[in-house]
Amino acid sequence: MSDFIDKLRAIVGDKGLVLDAGDKRPYLTDWRENYLGAALAIVRPATTEEVAAVVKLCAAEKVAICPQGGNTGMSGGATPQEDGREIVLSLTRMNRILDIDKVGYSMTVEAGVVLKTIQQTAADNDRLFPLSLGAEGSCTIGGNLSTNAGGVQVLHYGNARNLVLGLEVVQADGSIWNGLRALKKDNTGYDLRDLYLGAEGTLGIITKAILKLWPKPKDHSTSWSAVPSPDAAVELLSGAYAASEDNVTSCELMGRQGIDLVLQHVRGTADPLAERHEWYVLMEWSSARPPREGDNQVNLRDKMEAYLGEAMEKGLVLDAVIAQTEAQSKALWALRENHTEASKKEGPSIKHDISVAVSKLPPFVSEGLAAMTRALPGCRPLVFGHVGDGNLHFNCQAPAGWSKPQFMEHGDAISGAIYDLVTSYGGSISAEHGIGRIKVDELTHYRGKIELDVMRSLKRALDPDNLMNPGKVIRV
Repeated sequence: MSDFIDKLRAIVGDKGLVLDAGDKRPYLTDWRENYLGAALAIVRPATTEEVAAVVKLCAAEKVAICPQGGNTGMSGGATPQEDGREIVLSLTRMNRILDIDKVGYSMTVEAGVVLKTIQQTAADNDRLFPLSLGAEGSCTIGGNLSTNAGGVQVLHYGNARNLVLGLEVVQADGSIWNGLRALKKDNTGYDLRDLYLGAEGTLGIITKAILKLWPKPKDHSTSWSAVPSPDAAVELLSGAYAASEDNVTSCELMGRQGIDLVLQHVRGTADPLAERHEWYVLMEWSSARPPREGDNQVNLRDKMEAYLGEAMEKGLVLDAVIAQTEAQSKALWALRENHTEASKKEGPSIKHDISVAVSKLPPFVSEGLAAMTRALPGCRPLVFGHVGDGNLHFNCQAPAGWSKPQFMEHGDAISGAIYDLVTSYGGSISAEHGIGRIKVDELTHYRGKIELDVMRSLKRALDPDNLMNPGKVIRV
């Protein structure tokens, strides 16, 4: 195998090769620490041509590849297998922003650019790239696109799939498909771009992308509301579309259990309201039109205040606060965005990234909470997520003091109860985190034969030797 390592070194140089066991370790485990894989080497190419050469070498040597971005995923999709017979191909050195087209509202980037850098670059050019999620300071755009990431603004702008115009992808044989076309319309046969978005590196490796941009918001308002139930949250959202003149960009639902964990484990957070409540809604409205006074033109904050006042009269809102400054808005968002970190600090948990139709959320939440506590009496349900697009993180925190092995003995029963219920509601067992390693068996169980057969046909056609992220998404 030393000959293979020497060939890798000839392609990427010493700077692009990580061989020391200690230095390799951060690349070999996932953020949730569910898996610890092994790899022949961590390979860090700096260009598309180097990626292609590495893939071509691996194809010739029959060595599998585990592509990796920021390694912030929740499903183990970027973690290598335990047998140590593959390489991890990290794209973090490919971190250049190549072009910004302000007239055409697009940005061309390499796959290793950190999401926060893309957001800030767009803002510096008076533009918006709307993909926003808790890991945005460390996740990379290649990983975001490979998992079809969602985030908090999906209801207005769509998933990562909807934010892309073109891609460059290295195929399983090392050839390079150049689909970097900044076209809003391109009706020339099958849409190859969509094959790779959400494929989690199992069909090819995304190396560059042309992203869509939007006008930078000039007016926004953020509110934190206590609501009596998920039913009230859905009704509050429904009315907000008209009240905001279709400017609702985020709407998040959180239960009290999660807020308590954030307040306990995340320094600098504070409860926005004087009294405790069972359910909360964090809502944001934004518009590219600057706020104007007079002639019946009011800013979004005034409109939101009026709408929440009406909602309180109807009993949809029990108490509320509207951020008066950017700092206050960030403080409210910190309560939502730190749920995952707080849960990790609290102890073991089982995560269910599910989606159902928005109108079905209230009865699903009620039935889901009952199903979870039946599966494990004494567990602590941790429910939060994107009520605006029907995607909830319907998680289960272990009973206080339980070890991870003790808790995971109940994992199949808990997840089975939730996924059976999701399926009965016509929902999805994976809304935005992907399948990765953790849900391969669930995908096989809950998807129909036709869908699975088509997926396997695509995998075999594009990766006949099963070298691209094997063991992830679907078994072949």
